[in-house]
Amino acid sequence: MKTLLVTGVSGLLGLNLSLRFGEKYRIIGIGNQMRLQNIPFEMQQRDFLLPDAAERLLDETQPDAVIHCAALANLEACEKEPEGAMRLNGEFPGELARAAASKNVPLIHISTDAVFDGQQKKDGGYTEEDQPNPINVYAVTKLAGERNVLDANPNALVARVNFYGWSLSGRRSLCEFFYNNLAAGKSSNGFTDVFFCPLYVNDLAEILEKLLSRKTSGLLHVFGSDVLTKFEFGQAIATQFGFDPTLVQPVSWQEGGLSAARSPYLIMNTARLRGILGEELPGKVSGLSHLYQDRRAGLPEKLKSFRVD
Repeated sequence: MKTLLVTGVSGLLGLNLSLRFGEKYRIIGIGNQMRLQNIPFEMQQRDFLLPDAAERLLDETQPDAVIHCAALANLEACEKEPEGAMRLNGEFPGELARAAASKNVPLIHISTDAVFDGQQKKDGGYTEEDQPNPINVYAVTKLAGERNVLDANPNALVARVNFYGWSLSGRRSLCEFFYNNLAAGKSSNGFTDVFFCPLYVNDLAEILEKLLSRKTSGLLHVFGSDVLTKFEFGQAIATQFGFDPTLVQPVSWQEGGLSAARSPYLIMNTARLRGILGEELPGKVSGLSHLYQDRRAGLPEKLKSFRVD
């Protein structure tokens, strides 16, 4: 069985991906200070801020492939800690890519749609060839990470993504924000002026595995087939789970009191991805159906059971 190294294993994508791939790969999950219990794979703690952390990581784990999910992804935290965000999101990915190239280890680096400013709707959506223009610290550091990865290792894959799903804390994902408020009968705000193309996290994991098996390289947009506003997404969550959709209040993101600027029109072109896969991509209906099915199957409770309080 081949060994797959997954960084950021306690995060939304890292954990769901590791559970999904567990029967096909020997998973080595890498976290920081957060420890997990009773997980069905190996986990190690590493500090990516240390010198030569990337080289030592690959030397000691000897993986057959790497999916690098680790990042400082909280936009407000990045605004407060720009140097730390640049180190983790910008510099370390390049070092990991260089180490992977030297050992001929396939690497997928996870990036974000937020590298674009999204200031106006673009016919057909942003393509991989469009020029990014990041407007907050998080996006600036993630763009630096993309460029450092591909400069160090042209055979790596940089996947720009936007995803949702059930998380370890139960509060990490936008879908959980809406679900938790709706289940409690509380109103919540949904931005009417922020558009995105989200994928359910386990649909994203399945696509990443296909791309890994195809040895896909370069820059690739990996998103869902449907364009939604955050408001429409919240209402769709309500409808899927039988909650009152009027509890989702339509507001502008500028009314949200957020310190980090948002990119409003993150409509993404996925033509290249569809060409590589030779199939249509999951959209709102299938993604929310999978979210619902996993809820009924007890996935949120399973994830929370891994936490060490």
